[in-house]
Amino acid sequence: MSSWQDYVDKHLIASRCVTKAAISGHDGTVWATSDGFNVTKEELSRLIAGFENQNVLAASGVTLAGSRYIYLSGTDKVIRAKLGKVGAHCVKTQQAVVVSLYEDPIQPQQAASVVEKLGDHLVAHGY
Repeated sequence: MSSWQDYVDKHLIASRCVTKAAISGHDGTVWATSDGFNVTKEELSRLIAGFENQNVLAASGVTLAGSRYIYLSGTDKVIRAKLGKVGAHCVKTQQAVVVSLYEDPIQPQQAASVVEKLGDHLVAHGY
């Protein structure tokens, strides 16, 4: 298995479809993050709770690294949000949450494809 930092750097950021990323456990503890993406445990814990109850995110948005994003849509596995020209695509696996940001001109589908592919890889390996 690659290190968590390698997943952020080599699978997400290196794809050029994600501009910032983090991986955390379901308790909100940050396992790895890209440079300058200072998400907090509290922000991640709230996001993770939102996979179970998206009404909370719909009402108050998704806060990541101090910025509040408008909740767009989600399922029990994926959450999408946007703030101006920056979008967020988050994927929950069995043990982890992959959080990514992308900016114009990157299309939402491009970021979604990269992030969900990594999520599927982690699930296939028990994470």
